[in-house]
Amino acid sequence: MTSTTETEGARLARVVLEGESQASLSPFIEADREQAVTDLAAASHFAPLTRAQVAGPYELHLAIRDGRLIFDIRDRTGVPVTAIGLVLTPFRRLVKDYQLLVDSHILAVEEGREARIQAIDMGRRGLHNEGAELMRQRLAGKIEIDFDTARRLFTLVCVLHQRVSAR
Repeated sequence: MTSTTETEGARLARVVLEGESQASLSPFIEADREQAVTDLAAASHFAPLTRAQVAGPYELHLAIRDGRLIFDIRDRTGVPVTAIGLVLTPFRRLVKDYQLLVDSHILAVEEGREARIQAIDMGRRGLHNEGAELMRQRLAGKIEIDFDTARRLFTLVCVLHQRVSAR
């Protein structure tokens, strides 16, 4: 049985994206990033499954390097706990579709097409659900996360991918 203290510590206190100031993106994508980071710090379930059980909350540094998504997990003082790399290939189609939806959303807003905006938002939610399920599958046995945390992490993967592409 998990104690209340362990449950409270199994969360993210801070998320840092590598290259934070290196590429500017659309205000819409920046708003998504800010919301995901804020939501993760406010409510998340994130428990690295490592041999050395280091109590959280955790600080997560996310990066894309050499076609891999890097989860650099640190304790609350910034001391490294573990690093996990995931191949990005399974996420590529979803990330590409996400960018297409973002571009379509921006155009629909500019044109004032409310019905189109609502339809795009529904598609975006479905895409986030698919991305969250993939994230949970890829992290199984490495990091325990809940569905909402996975959705927010997927958002950040999309943002990171855009930052890498914009360089």
